[in-house]
Amino acid sequence: MAVFTEVSEHEASDLLSRLGLGALHGLKGATSGIENTNYFVDCERGRYVLTLFERLSFEQLPFYLHLMKHLAQHGIPVPDPQADAGGGILHTLKGKPAAVVTRLPGSNQLAPQPAHCAAVGAMLARMHAAGRDYPRSQPNLRGLPWWKEVVPRLLPHLDAAQRELITDELDFQVGLAGTDEYAALPKGPVHADLFRDNVMFEGETLTGFFDFYFAGCDSFVFDIAVTLNDWCIDLASGRIDSERAQALVAAYDAQRTLEPTELALLPAMLRAGGLRFWCSRLWDWHLPREAALLKPHDPRHFERVLVERRDHPWAFRRG
Repeated sequence: MAVFTEVSEHEASDLLSRLGLGALHGLKGATSGIENTNYFVDCERGRYVLTLFERLSFEQLPFYLHLMKHLAQHGIPVPDPQADAGGGILHTLKGKPAAVVTRLPGSNQLAPQPAHCAAVGAMLARMHAAGRDYPRSQPNLRGLPWWKEVVPRLLPHLDAAQRELITDELDFQVGLAGTDEYAALPKGPVHADLFRDNVMFEGETLTGFFDFYFAGCDSFVFDIAVTLNDWCIDLASGRIDSERAQALVAAYDAQRTLEPTELALLPAMLRAGGLRFWCSRLWDWHLPREAALLKPHDPRHFERVLVERRDHPWAFRRG
């Protein structure tokens, strides 16, 4: 989250009025993340998050917002988009698409233990199962086609070793995507950005997933890999913590049994997850947008993660 577009209390109050949420009590810009403008809103009806979308279009956003509605209706704890009198959940503020969603209780667990990872794995499996009958479809906009587009634009900003690493990994992922095994992977709506700061806990109880604005239709095992690459690693080195990783995938597997092809391709998808976030962090670091509150992430972290996944493949073992 960040503040790219300034919103006044008067402007926020007008939107809350249209949604029937009562008087505004407090409005505070959120500083984490780098994609959208976000404000925490306290009002008469409760606590919400106001988002103005800086990259996603009016045409793209119904997929995300209705996915959240769909998941909430299937018992998955996610932010619930608020509707106006006509039932619309996509709004306009300052000429930009906007949404107001419920604010989840709890706080981030930034030093997860195996129990937290197991809770995330179990809920991720439930989320994937709940999304299987979601009728809308949209590709993962930060998937392979995007990597192929941005890597050539990033190369001038990299040293020789980094250029060799990123091009070699891209070639590997392009080749993998053309295989029958890859085509057979179970697919559906995925979160695609389920990092520690996008999950809420109260103690060891998971209270919700949020920030679905990188969601899209992709393989479920890619979503698992992205999650593992944040929840189950040593942040300093990027190395997998096997105890936490086993806990997360075992809990997932208990809710939705992983297919043999998913198990076989998990090490490659862990590499894919490393490449995806190295690309996006390089992009935001070297080609940033202006924002009132913006802290781009150091891309070297996911460079280390990718190297670790290539040098030390990790695979889940049942039992």
